[in-house]
Amino acid sequence: MRQLLWSVPVALLSSAFTFFMIVFLWPGLQQPATSPAPAKLVRQAEAAPDGALVNTNPRFWAERPPANFVNTSKLVTAAVVNINTLSASGYRISSGSGVIISSDGYIITNHHVIEDGSSFEITMADRRKLEAELIGSDPTTDLALIKVTARGLQPIPYGNSDLVEVGQWVLAVGNPFNLSSTVTAGIVSAKARNINILQGSYSIESFIQTDAVVNPGNSGGALVNEKGELIGINTAIISESGGYEGYSFAIPANLVRKVIRDIREFGEVQRAILGVGIDEVSDESAQRNNLPTLSGVYVTSVSRGSSAAEAGLQKGDIIISINQIKTNSVPELQEQVALYRPGERVSLEFFRDGKRYRRDNVVLKSLNDSLEGNGR
Repeated sequence: MRQLLWSVPVALLSSAFTFFMIVFLWPGLQQPATSPAPAKLVRQAEAAPDGALVNTNPRFWAERPPANFVNTSKLVTAAVVNINTLSASGYRISSGSGVIISSDGYIITNHHVIEDGSSFEITMADRRKLEAELIGSDPTTDLALIKVTARGLQPIPYGNSDLVEVGQWVLAVGNPFNLSSTVTAGIVSAKARNINILQGSYSIESFIQTDAVVNPGNSGGALVNEKGELIGINTAIISESGGYEGYSFAIPANLVRKVIRDIREFGEVQRAILGVGIDEVSDESAQRNNLPTLSGVYVTSVSRGSSAAEAGLQKGDIIISINQIKTNSVPELQEQVALYRPGERVSLEFFRDGKRYRRDNVVLKSLNDSLEGNGR
């Protein structure tokens, strides 16, 4: 009994001490529980107080394409047509897309779309069917020009493909699988891509790579920027399954414009060359010439009597620009040279033995005017 009476005061004293500790020495429990403030999603335009950019939503750019793509789509779909290429017996041998570039009926497409065709059936955006004639084609760039008899058509204006930047939004417009005009969006993934699909020593591959959904029927269709300007002609995809896998390629509009202008005026392309053998720059050649970056085009040979020879270029030189446009790789040099006709003049910048040189008024020659070599 005594033990029980002694235990009661001890228990009361312990309870009082515990209450005192909770109330006065653990004040955090007095405050009601609150939910933590949600983390702030800071976009690229918002900076931390010290001026440094903080974490951003990696999908934000992909969720917000340019608002004017709706209007752009309305403008460009009317200028993209479907092309059926028929054999002499009337069987369809290929199909693709085409881009109207003049109100009087000139249409750009790929050479491989119209290759070996005897007649060409064009389905306009308003479902009219017209016959087209072949004006000319160029296998080295995979471009062709056809024409329908029509007036008042809505063409797509050319844009400047030199100003295209990796990461910018683009639209691909075509007629895949014989559907009516189809529009897909994506970004520019890379420039000056060479994927070795064109045959011939003088073929030019300097493609704009995009992740816009492009399927086989898009060949010859339009790649346009936010303004609805033509920045490329969709030409190829890389695919293991035969369908879209995220790699599509377009011929840059500046090259398209030049080739199509030549075909329209002369019936064939007027090709100018420098007359040099070329290769990519290696670590060794970059160090030897004190290049700030591993870029430029290494000259492996110079043809006798060529434009390059007359300008004083030598084996081992590294060409870094043509008319102030940087030539960071072989495809970029090929593209820039291909923009000119024989007889036109360019300026060249190059490195030799660690020193930078410039040659102005270099007169470009045609392939037939060069005596030897694999000129570019």
